[in-house]
Amino acid sequence: MSEPDTTPPPPDPGTSRSAWRTLGRALAPRATRAQVMAGILCALLGFAIVVQVQQNRSEGLSSLRQDELVRILDEVTQRTEELEDQAAALRQQRAELVTGSDTQRAAQDAAMERAAQQGILAGRLPAEGPGVSLVVRDQRREVPALALLNVVEEMRNAGAEAIQLNDVRVTASTYLVDTPDGVEIDGVAIAPPYRWLAIGDPDVIVPALNMPGGALAVVRGYGGTSDVQPLETVVVDAVRLVDPPQHATPVPTSPDAG
Repeated sequence: MSEPDTTPPPPDPGTSRSAWRTLGRALAPRATRAQVMAGILCALLGFAIVVQVQQNRSEGLSSLRQDELVRILDEVTQRTEELEDQAAALRQQRAELVTGSDTQRAAQDAAMERAAQQGILAGRLPAEGPGVSLVVRDQRREVPALALLNVVEEMRNAGAEAIQLNDVRVTASTYLVDTPDGVEIDGVAIAPPYRWLAIGDPDVIVPALNMPGGALAVVRGYGGTSDVQPLETVVVDAVRLVDPPQHATPVPTSPDAG
């Protein structure tokens, strides 16, 4: 006796497709009437916003009222005037700074120039420029200090600005004296030949020294000889060390002064 067949029958293809369709319809979104109306309203609102933005861009100030345009114009005018005032103030400040800087620089330059001039005249600074070279020879040592002093005075009268005798700088306080050992200038003994260097206009100094009855004529009267030459460049390098005052000091500048 055979056993009964217990194998389940194969599924029906039509039944399987029907089940899948049922599952798809269950999972598919369903738009209700309210959802459709909300979508339409959102689309209309977006369209209205875009139209309004485009209209504002195209119209610009033409859509404003007259009082609004007047207010904007007043604000622009006021701002322009404020900027112009600021620009004018900055230009004035710049002009004052430039003028002050130029004035200060000019004052410094003038002070330095005066200091240099005073240093040359006082013999504290070396100098160079056009001038003359003078050599006085006195083999018998008979030319006195007074005759040499006359040479100094003649050079000064002719406009010499810096003078050097041998290795000594000649200044306003220079003196020459006769001693048993010869001539001294400012306490320094010097011996012939006497060599002079003077800075000034050679066309004035040379004729002044050689004038009849002048300083070199007196030197020749004492048996001396002289040789003076104009030079384009004369270097006076001898300097005078000036001792600082022991008792006098400059008056302090008053805070209220100029």
